[in-house]
Amino acid sequence: MTFRLHDQLHADTYTVKDLPLCRVLLMNDRRFPWTILVPRRDGLRDFHEVARADKATFHAEIDHVSEALKRLTGAYKINVAALGNMVPQLHVHVVARFEGDAAWPKPVWGQGTAEPYDPPVAGELIESLRKELHG
Repeated sequence: MTFRLHDQLHADTYTVKDLPLCRVLLMNDRRFPWTILVPRRDGLRDFHEVARADKATFHAEIDHVSEALKRLTGAYKINVAALGNMVPQLHVHVVARFEGDAAWPKPVWGQGTAEPYDPPVAGELIESLRKELHG
């Protein structure tokens, strides 16, 4: 079976790159530097469903993206969460947070309305993320 990204994730994000296990996406909301990792395995909904052979890679990629986002943005805090109540496909949010951001100190979900990136700005951020994730 071929990997297929959930339609809602596809609609709400830009593709950054594929790591060995996960596709890295950029959430199209300029209020928060926000990435999403989606394991390229079909049928996953929850963490416990990730195959034992993939677990170390999965966690390492979450760490790698978290560290890259922290370096790139200078964030005060990196939030990592997997909810999946709206989109059932397993995906992990990695969100750079700043004191005084549009939702601080609350979670980003349900806070205001997403503000899409201007395409050139999104392109620059995607390129910067790709460079940070290269190593």
